[in-house]
Amino acid sequence: MKYVDSPKTVKYCEIIENKSSLSSSQYKKTLQSTTKMIPLKNFLEEPLTNKFLGSEIGSENYVKKSTHYFMRTKALKNYSSILNFSKESLIPMKPDCFLGNGLRKGDLLISKDSNIGEIAISQGDFPNIMCSGAIYKLPIKEEYSKYIFALIKHQMFREQLDILVPKGATIRHARTLFLDCLIPVPSKKDLELINLLVDCILKIEIKIDELFNKTLQSISEELRNETLNHKYSINFTKYSEIKKAGRLDTGLYSHKYVSVISDIKNYKHGYATVEELGFKLSRGQNLQVSNIGKSIYSDEYHDNFYTLILPKYLSQYGTVNNSSYLGNMNKLKTLEKGDIIFGAEGFEKGRSFVVIDNMENTITNIHGITIKQKKHDLNKGIFVKQILDYYRSNGIFDTISVGGNGGSMAQAYWDYILFPLFPDNIIKEIASNYYNDFYKLKLDNQTITELINSPIKFAEYLKSGIMNLDILSKHLKNMLNKYINQTFFSCY
Repeated sequence: MKYVDSPKTVKYCEIIENKSSLSSSQYKKTLQSTTKMIPLKNFLEEPLTNKFLGSEIGSENYVKKSTHYFMRTKALKNYSSILNFSKESLIPMKPDCFLGNGLRKGDLLISKDSNIGEIAISQGDFPNIMCSGAIYKLPIKEEYSKYIFALIKHQMFREQLDILVPKGATIRHARTLFLDCLIPVPSKKDLELINLLVDCILKIEIKIDELFNKTLQSISEELRNETLNHKYSINFTKYSEIKKAGRLDTGLYSHKYVSVISDIKNYKHGYATVEELGFKLSRGQNLQVSNIGKSIYSDEYHDNFYTLILPKYLSQYGTVNNSSYLGNMNKLKTLEKGDIIFGAEGFEKGRSFVVIDNMENTITNIHGITIKQKKHDLNKGIFVKQILDYYRSNGIFDTISVGGNGGSMAQAYWDYILFPLFPDNIIKEIASNYYNDFYKLKLDNQTITELINSPIKFAEYLKSGIMNLDILSKHLKNMLNKYINQTFFSCY
């Protein structure tokens, strides 16, 4: 641990002070900052009472559709600054069980259970969303709100919290112990710069979310406006349909699947399967020693190493939250420009990622499906990925998948996934929401310094695609953490 001191010896008097506990975690101490540090609770406007804590409603109050929603801690992600809404994190609930006034833009939300210490900022006003009993709204003094957010996201805070919260249980409960974690007191200059960096990161992530939803809306409108006049109806399932599918445990006969697939089948420009579009499906690289021999894994980039992108690290937007590097002497199954990694398993299956032109030696593991093309047409690859997002947003992969633990989208069932043949100009337009060649960022310190101090230049970068913005966001986050280290922990 980088920010925690683990002493090699302890004194007898220290053991007595810790009630004769011999747990090593009781004697770890946070390394001192170069500036004064005070507990997090000193930054609160008022004491953190239960009025800032969410409530539990019980699963019997969950419903399929509602005007009100119950938000779980899964909406708070370590890679995201804003709330992530999905069917796992946001559950429709009975409106008469709704408590509180919902969420307001800028609310600082922290998890006290499960993924303890995880924090996010509400990106908007959500009067119809109620937090679970594992989430606190932090009443931080307004001028310190974004600064505290940055410090809680920092590894220094997480390591302190690990010392304070007992380990060993399946689910850890922090209660309000996180309020005892120490936070450096910033100077006016440090406060302003950190607030500015956080503000830029928030704007980028909000824009990414907007572009993603804009893409889904564009696909829906194109299908709705350009679909031949037709009517479909849900009748009793025919024996011929069951015989063709060869399955009873499926949603292929459901209203959800039939309504979506019917729009695509009746699209006036036609449709095709993924193979008819020129793509080939296969499993990712088997990384077992028995298959490829011994490998070297690293969290840092090294020349001639493979970039390993695992499906579990893909976000709903098609970005990569985490990647590692693998050294192996063999020639492995790499992905090239325009190829797609598709997460085929688990409760969050259907997430995908397109390899853009500046990535080399990229591989995934056997838990992902690779969708490869011969022509390396980036826009075509992005288009396929975006239609897969459309299917996922409509819950179609859940209707087709087989097995437990969220199920698996087996290759045998990809004939049920059809792709509308959008005109090239529409493909190019919606593909630019994901990646735009025009905005290739030169991420040196001077450029970023100019960027965060120039509203006009920053506004220009916000016109780029999801992948471009994600690259910029990651760079700003690295810059933010580096600044915190150099300013408050100069020994690093």
